[in-house]
Amino acid sequence: MLLIRCPYCEEERSELEFRWAGEAHIARPENIAGISDEEFSEYFFMRDNDKGMVYERWRHIHGCGRFFNAARHSVTDKFYLTYKAGEPKPDEASLLSSSEGAAR
Repeated sequence: MLLIRCPYCEEERSELEFRWAGEAHIARPENIAGISDEEFSEYFFMRDNDKGMVYERWRHIHGCGRFFNAARHSVTDKFYLTYKAGEPKPDEASLLSSSEGAAR
């Protein structure tokens, strides 16, 4: 079972309390009414499916109910960091290097 830390409740909880909510840091078009159907389709449906570090939105549905972001490795499922919605995307190199230091 995975343990996920909610940055609002400041607790690690079972993965059963959370729901995945898609890729994080997706920029909404400034004038969404003015874009073409193809551009809207690209914005709304197309997402990266990278192998390695991914940045995702999660929701603590059986807790505070709030959305937050997480940096997770898609191969190992290891959560490197969870952070509040609206905070900037963390630097991947610093996440990996701080994790290596913690493992020593």
